[in-house]
Amino acid sequence: MAKGKTSIFFCQSCGYESSKWMGQCPGCKEWNTFVEEVVDKKSAGTLAKQKATASAAKVLPLSQIEMTYDKRVSTDMKELDRVLGGGIVQGSMVLVGGDPGIGKSTLLLQVCRNLSEHNIKVLYISGEESLQQIKIRAERIGNFGDSLKLLCETNLDTIKAVIDREKPQIVVIDSIQTMFNEEVSSAPGSVSQVRESTGVLMQIAKGMGISIFIVGHVTKEGVVAGPRVLEHMVDTVLYFEGDRHAAYRILRGVKNRFGSTNEIGVFEMRQDGLVEVENPSEYMLSGKPEGASGSVVACSMEGTRPILLEVQALVCHSNFGIPRRTAAGTDFNRVNLLMAVLEKRLGLKLGDCDAYVNIAGGIKMNEPAIDLGIVLALISSYKDKPIDEKTICFGEVGLSGEVRAVNMAEQRVQEAKKLGFEVCILPEVCRKSMTEVKGIKLVGVSNLLDAMNYLK
Repeated sequence: MAKGKTSIFFCQSCGYESSKWMGQCPGCKEWNTFVEEVVDKKSAGTLAKQKATASAAKVLPLSQIEMTYDKRVSTDMKELDRVLGGGIVQGSMVLVGGDPGIGKSTLLLQVCRNLSEHNIKVLYISGEESLQQIKIRAERIGNFGDSLKLLCETNLDTIKAVIDREKPQIVVIDSIQTMFNEEVSSAPGSVSQVRESTGVLMQIAKGMGISIFIVGHVTKEGVVAGPRVLEHMVDTVLYFEGDRHAAYRILRGVKNRFGSTNEIGVFEMRQDGLVEVENPSEYMLSGKPEGASGSVVACSMEGTRPILLEVQALVCHSNFGIPRRTAAGTDFNRVNLLMAVLEKRLGLKLGDCDAYVNIAGGIKMNEPAIDLGIVLALISSYKDKPIDEKTICFGEVGLSGEVRAVNMAEQRVQEAKKLGFEVCILPEVCRKSMTEVKGIKLVGVSNLLDAMNYLK
């Protein structure tokens, strides 16, 4: 091995370092995640420079620190601004992850187009596509301003020099797995390269006040490839969800230092790019069958936005000894738990039945407030009794069969009223705390027996 270099093992999940290979990581307890990397030893000059920097560092008491309000730049896309917390914060670093072909590059190129129309200097750096490929996509999206500059490069030293020369306000890196730092001897996309490259970009963002968007590849488990420390380093982590063969996409904020992490943005993929869906409830309920059993509308909250969705259930007798249970769009274990509650508290014989639960529209919802919708859909399918189409429900179901209160009940009811629903089944506690709403009947239930009796 060359002089000045040594071999260190890194955990691909959390970035834990070890001098030898280990089967289980002591940091994150994951198995078989250690990979070997060759790193350079620090020279005497580097150590002396670090000591000089440490001696010059100053500390300040909390009382002497002045408050500064974050400067935000609008992307002209309300759905994206909502997820970001109101717009792009100056000097922030945003990581965008998602499956291949989901629309990450298309979304960021549209953001660049909107910003360039306001004469905001944007630098789009691609390590995966050529300038001609980007031009083809850009012509499909629309017209771009001259303030947008393109660069095809993977060397971080070159990228840093270009940023110092051009001094853009917004930088897009597509993608972080293709960037490499010459000071790190490992291959692009490795744990060391991704971590060190992100560190260099973070220094650029914070030191020069430049907002940087980073595109990250995802693994087969759906998480961003590379060390887990990558998500801790950036300010905001956004995930693009949805089937790439379907028309609709969900942009979800997983981490946000400048806003809420519960907000989502809904987009529709069209020929000319991504189009915002300002009222997701309407498209979630489009195509709902009339007079069919096992279908009910529930309300879930994503941040400050109520979303109405159709919960479908199909219960039928199993021809095998072990019944099959399937859940699409919601937690599989939660469905099994609710079915056990129905068997124990209501006496429904579901032990020999197959059960299939689906959230229509391809969206994933795990909020406890949709428990009542899942339960009513299962009962409706089991008894083959349809639920009135103008009825909506929400509420959390406990193991004792009680229907527990949920937050922001009034906003849910107002959204249901706006879309023309006439009856709302909700927890009794929430109904008592609310005033009567004209145009919609509020039905409070305290347990599952009350809810089932209402369906009769």
